Amino acid sequence: MENGMHEVSVMSSIIESVLEELKKYNVEKVEEVHLTIGEMTFLGEDQLSFAFEILSKGTLLEGSQLIIGHEDAEVKCRSCQYQGAPDRLDDEIYHSSMPTLNCPKCGRGVELTKGKSCLVRSVKVVEADVPVQG
Repeated sequence: MENGMHEVSVMSSIIESVLEELKKYNVEKVEEVHLTIGEMTFLGEDQLSFAFEILSKGTLLEGSQLIIGHEDAEVKCRSCQYQGAPDRLDDEIYHSSMPTLNCPKCGRGVELTKGKSCLVRSVKVVEADVPVQG
């Protein structure tokens, strides 16, 4: 299978969620969608952007700009209380599976506290003109 299938599935869910939320408002068009993706999701920005462009056609999102922000990975050690960046994120093996992270300070197990997000931060819209009732 092609490398971008995961991104298409994720973007499809994101678009569905945004469109569902937009039903609550009187929106004429969407200008921007701000998305944050964590370093440990291993989602490709180019693949997400391409999927957004294709999947948004024929919806209120068509023609809007997808703006992607990034969340760096952070770990917390259960033993020595180290909190910060994990080691060896750029090792090729990590790009195909989720790594077992160890504390860069003491080598024990850690909890991943940041870097696993994939969320819509905001949506910039143009509201439709609503006639004033009087």
